[in-house]
Amino acid sequence: MKKIQLLFITLISSIACLAEAENVLPAANGVQYPAGLKNWRIISSSYRTDNDTQRVILGNSIAIKASRSGRIKPWPEGSILAKLVWKNAEHPDWSSAIVPGAFVHSEIMVKDSNEYKATGGWGYARWVGDEQRPFGKDKSFSEECLACHVQVKKSDYVFTMPAKIP
Repeated sequence: MKKIQLLFITLISSIACLAEAENVLPAANGVQYPAGLKNWRIISSSYRTDNDTQRVILGNSIAIKASRSGRIKPWPEGSILAKLVWKNAEHPDWSSAIVPGAFVHSEIMVKDSNEYKATGGWGYARWVGDEQRPFGKDKSFSEECLACHVQVKKSDYVFTMPAKIP
């Protein structure tokens, strides 16, 4: 349990290193990097064993309200989910603790069933590295996102499982 607490504290403090939204170009499909993202609240976290990364999933106020009330099938219109991804690293003073290492990318999902009808009602975007370069040369990159997210169609195309907060 202490490892999880340390992970959350480290993830929260690492968010402060991200670029400001006004300095980040929009994705090729027009999805904007959300203003105020650093101040969003946590919905959940995840760990990927296939690529040795950890993620913290944040939400705008609409997504937070939905996640706390359990009304996420479907997520309400206007929900925005942000996933911030780091490579795993060993804590320099505590070898049994895994902490965020190099920042990999940020991913954004915007729920707008009319605007993004072709991609399951979600607008997808990704920005790579500390400099937050938009991913993809044109808007077709969203098809790559949907191809992965289709496996969780019954969960409104969202992998995130909101963490229970006592």
